[in-house]
Amino acid sequence: MTIMKIFRLLILVFLVLQLQSAWSRTVEIDVHGMTCAFCVDGLERKFRQMKAVSKVQVSLKLKKVRLVTEENQPDLATLKQAVIDAGFTPTKISILSNEKN
Repeated sequence: MTIMKIFRLLILVFLVLQLQSAWSRTVEIDVHGMTCAFCVDGLERKFRQMKAVSKVQVSLKLKKVRLVTEENQPDLATLKQAVIDAGFTPTKISILSNEKN
């Protein structure tokens, strides 16, 4: 491939990725029952498996999970169930922001 073809391909890939993640939201979940680093790891793994979640931050100190997701996916019920499935209790779910990237 010539350099020009590679450049065009990179631009196309970049544009497709931008269109797919044009809108995002930040969701914060208060989690009851997190006591150790294994708890943090379990929640991180659970949310990283979700296609619509682009960023996961779990704070043991604050007992919170902060996620950057697609605009409306996954829905809040799915996020709540993921916390329950990981063995914890979601006490509060807040949408901190909806924004266009």
